[in-house]
Amino acid sequence: MNKTPYEIIKSRYITEKANVLSGLKDSQSSKSLRKFDKPKYVFLVNPKANKKEIMWALEKIYEEKKIKVLSVNTISVHPKIKRVRGRLGKTNHLKKAIVTLEAGDSLDDQV
Repeated sequence: MNKTPYEIIKSRYITEKANVLSGLKDSQSSKSLRKFDKPKYVFLVNPKANKKEIMWALEKIYEEKKIKVLSVNTISVHPKIKRVRGRLGKTNHLKKAIVTLEAGDSLDDQV
């Protein structure tokens, strides 16, 4: 691994769907939702990074919180061709990583 952790993990990806995914660990509304005790977070990562590198980088970045990454699922979002003001262009290529942490771990700062 010759990349630094900050070259592998670009940023945390915060959308409405990602917030619902990370909020499932606190849900008690039904019997099936109580099974989601492991928190999940979404990150934008380097398109050439693999799952082991992503796991290593996250544990290195958040080592003061002593998190343990259980699994990493990745999604590659390929660019779409768009037409803006008569000109052709493309959207950016993204790679997202959905990271599952051990039960009880959290990346959010609790006040």
